[in-house]
Amino acid sequence: MVTIIATVAQFFVSVNYNMVDYLPDDAQSTRAMEVMEEEFTGAVPNTRVLIPGVSIQEALSFKEQLEAIDGVGDVLWLDDVVDLKTPLEMADSKMVETYYKDGNALFSISVRSGDEVAITDSIYELIGEEGAIAGEAINTATSQKMAGNESMYATLLLVPIIILILVLSTTSWVEPVFFLTAIGVSVLINLGTNIFIGEVSFVTQSVAPILQLAVSLDYAVFLLHSFSDYRKKTDNPEEAMELAMKKSFPAITASAATTFFGFIALTFMNFEIGADLGLNLVKGIVLSFVSVMVFLPALTLYFYKWMDKTKHRSFVPSFKGIGNIVLKFKVPSLILVFALLIPAFMAQSNTAFTYGFGEIPEDTRSGRDFKLINETFGEKTPLVLLVPKGNVAKEEELVADLEALDYVTSVIAYVNTVDAVIPPEYLEKSITDEFYSENYARIVINTNQGTEGDIPFSIVEKVEKAAADYYGKDALALGESVTLFDIKNTVTKDNMLVNILTVVTIAIVLLVGFRSISIPVVLLVTIQSAVWINLSIPYFTETSLVFVGYLIISTVQLAATVDYGILFTEAYQHHRKEMSAVKAMVKTLDEKTFSISISAGILSSVGFILWITSSNPIVGAIGLLLGRGTLLSFVMVLFFLPALLLVADRLIKKTTYKADYYKEK
Repeated sequence: MVTIIATVAQFFVSVNYNMVDYLPDDAQSTRAMEVMEEEFTGAVPNTRVLIPGVSIQEALSFKEQLEAIDGVGDVLWLDDVVDLKTPLEMADSKMVETYYKDGNALFSISVRSGDEVAITDSIYELIGEEGAIAGEAINTATSQKMAGNESMYATLLLVPIIILILVLSTTSWVEPVFFLTAIGVSVLINLGTNIFIGEVSFVTQSVAPILQLAVSLDYAVFLLHSFSDYRKKTDNPEEAMELAMKKSFPAITASAATTFFGFIALTFMNFEIGADLGLNLVKGIVLSFVSVMVFLPALTLYFYKWMDKTKHRSFVPSFKGIGNIVLKFKVPSLILVFALLIPAFMAQSNTAFTYGFGEIPEDTRSGRDFKLINETFGEKTPLVLLVPKGNVAKEEELVADLEALDYVTSVIAYVNTVDAVIPPEYLEKSITDEFYSENYARIVINTNQGTEGDIPFSIVEKVEKAAADYYGKDALALGESVTLFDIKNTVTKDNMLVNILTVVTIAIVLLVGFRSISIPVVLLVTIQSAVWINLSIPYFTETSLVFVGYLIISTVQLAATVDYGILFTEAYQHHRKEMSAVKAMVKTLDEKTFSISISAGILSSVGFILWITSSNPIVGAIGLLLGRGTLLSFVMVLFFLPALLLVADRLIKKTTYKADYYKEK
């Protein structure tokens, strides 16, 4: 019943695609946006519209039609900066070509937040196939349109792959159905309970359900494998399940705890997209744990006869002998990883980052439109300054300073567009409202650069400094590049906090679980090395990385894949009490390689499918990093961890409470 209600409820949870909403309240652009909404009716131009092959009069007609579209705010064009009653030849040619060039008209417009899909569809209907739209609004609209289809596509690809992996790992045709049902129920409940939050970010909507499924599927596998083992020892299914629950409870709890506390770290991010995802994943882990420990045993006992009737032979060859093979690479593994460690750490710290949606794929219309507009008119990014109203002379000086800045193509303010000599109260309100509110003057600065990168961010800094020289902290800047600059500053601070919290919380869980000082260090070095190697690859391949993806995956990979190390080390500790270190390691590798490879196979499949199916660069980046990172963690646990455990065997024995290691005679 709860699942049904939650399934229905999830359709009433709204998805937020506006990254500005996730900046902290004290961010400069957040305060500027609040003031702008209170003081002015028009919004910041965030979208460009190109209409090819039109005359001046036709362009003016299109301007009126654009203004008439519900949700389109200010429409800025040539007539706002040049007197069209005089010949264009007499006007500043650079200014003219910013808006009108070779019969192509380029309009700067503002689009109401939250209705980007409907508004951009109406614009496309007006401008036809030859026209083009570029900017923040169309990027958001494209992401919204693709999100639903892509989530469905990802699920349709992923579920058969997971079923195939699970069929290979079990000896019953229906067992995978039990796994997916138990976790699937918790995923649906998690999605439905988001109705109490009100809305989720587009990153959470795309990543959280699939990630929850992949990370927590292990819990169900642990329980049912244990149940199958005890069925061989007792004829009573209830007794077998009771014993299985007792045996698997510590392993499931340890696995859930490390993941839980790892994801908790995300909730401390100031950039609240991470906090939103962290909250959903934490909630999902708790629900999956409850589902596996309460719902799955009941489901299994009710249908266990189906498991008996659908038995099949094992499709997987024995992994016996792999331990001896792996241990031959003990020394090379240690040398290679320690040689890579410092370069990988340095490289992942110096990767080139993007802070917005990143590059738009050229195989989408929005990607082609972006390219067409940039090729025709060049890059253009507007910034808006809000400064205290009243001092016309100071405003004139600031505008002159802004016009002198590199990369600034035009500055539109009352003092240079109308006339500083004419008092605003002598003009029509419709004219002055563009520039003045009750308390503020608005200045629009157009630049010939993109929205992010070294140069765009340096422009933001120079504009903010110029305004601060005249108005101090009372001057406020806003616009897409200002927002991305604020996101950069926010997430850069988040990075250190989140990484420290993740490592410390997981270390505490491992310390308590293993009652050892050294084992947490060994496990964290193993997985953190895989994280650094994963995140260093973009630096060596000279590709930029979406910072939100980088920040999230540095936590998610550690939290999700440290389980492999825990499972492996627990088995090694058990065998080490009965035999020598090398024999215990060989036996552990023979027994656990397959089960770890199943978990890694599922999680890496999730990552690569998100990467393949998502047109959203942030979601795609998270997918690629997750898929690649999981495989790296698996390789590290298979080769590097055994070598490290053997090298540190004496240290572990001395620093582990009641280690009870086998003593050779």
